[in-house]
Amino acid sequence: WDNINVDWFSNRREENIPLPEYKLSFVWTDRNIAVAVDQVYSRGQVSPLTEFFFWPRKDAWEELRLALEARPWISERDKVILLNRTTEVINFWQQEGDKPTLEAVKSAFPDCAFMGTATPAAPAVSA
Repeated sequence: WDNINVDWFSNRREENIPLPEYKLSFVWTDRNIAVAVDQVYSRGQVSPLTEFFFWPRKDAWEELRLALEARPWISERDKVILLNRTTEVINFWQQEGDKPTLEAVKSAFPDCAFMGTATPAAPAVSA
């Protein structure tokens, strides 16, 4: 991989073209959270790498781990980073009380993509 210097989108040879990176995508709702991995290329193009895995319907973390293990080109380091971040987001989603808003989770995890329903904030109490 270190010697690859062809931009797959333009088919031109260039120096120092970065390798693909990975980004977690989440579907955020009040009742479920889903996670998938996308591959991000040097020019910002994104390609889905896995399907979405839903939690708590199933064990999304374990399903994601198995999907990553089935892709031997993903480094062990990247697999650990993706799974650890998935754990952090699921734990954030599971917080006691009101679910965090979509805006709050986007702010807390700017390296991930989120879509879904925004939980309305609690009404303000006037004094």
